[in-house]
Amino acid sequence: MTERSFSNDGRSVSLFRFKHFSRLTGKNTGPVGRQGVSTQYLNVRQSFNRIRTLRYMKRQPARTTDIPTQVKNVELVNRRRRQIVDAAVKLFIKNGFHKTTTREIARAAGFSIGSLYEYVASKEDILYMVCDDIHAEVEQGVTEALSRTSDDKNLLSEVIREYFMVCHRWGDHILLIYQETRSLPHQWKKKILENEVAITGIFVRVLANLAATGRLDLNEREIELYAHDITVLGHMWTFRRWFLARHYSIETYTELQTKFILNMMFEKNRYGSSE
Repeated sequence: MTERSFSNDGRSVSLFRFKHFSRLTGKNTGPVGRQGVSTQYLNVRQSFNRIRTLRYMKRQPARTTDIPTQVKNVELVNRRRRQIVDAAVKLFIKNGFHKTTTREIARAAGFSIGSLYEYVASKEDILYMVCDDIHAEVEQGVTEALSRTSDDKNLLSEVIREYFMVCHRWGDHILLIYQETRSLPHQWKKKILENEVAITGIFVRVLANLAATGRLDLNEREIELYAHDITVLGHMWTFRRWFLARHYSIETYTELQTKFILNMMFEKNRYGSSE
């Protein structure tokens, strides 16, 4: 996905990169609104190559590199791991992560235990792949929504809708992440959290673009907080589905929450910041 940028003093600038450059240096870029970011930071673009791995950058899927395998056929590895993940999710949800054995997963996936270990080294590897698959699905869905929507006025609504629909389709998987991420080794847990923040970064970029074009008058702290609000409201459908699904369809839930988010932002524009 191409990052949306805006021009200030004739130079094209990626807003969310400036935002996190300021955090890296401990400096304050000031409010982000109709005037764009502070011009004093327009000369730091050469520093961006050093901070490409900062949070809110695009996630880097690594199922075929982070988890060792002796199988050389990448397409086969991905296909077999998909079978393993699909089988494991059902068992994790039914029995819990700790009570599910790799032998049960192998049987449900149609593998021998020996074949399963050609693609993963442990049950924790499988849980990591479950988490990574969800993040990939969310990012793909939201990115497609961005690419097919050219009207800034409807851009945020379309992105929110796509994200909520992904949360609806993958509700059991998302719930599993929140319940069992603590079971992962530190290296996997760290990557999962990085991917979570990277998903929020998609909303940061959308809001930053709207602020840069003057449609929203938000400063960088507000952009970040509102981006996290959107992320959590999508997850809320998963957490509270036991109640919400009895009273709202996912379409109604999405419509009402989108109105809430937009009103929250535009009401702030009307009455000014509370800061």
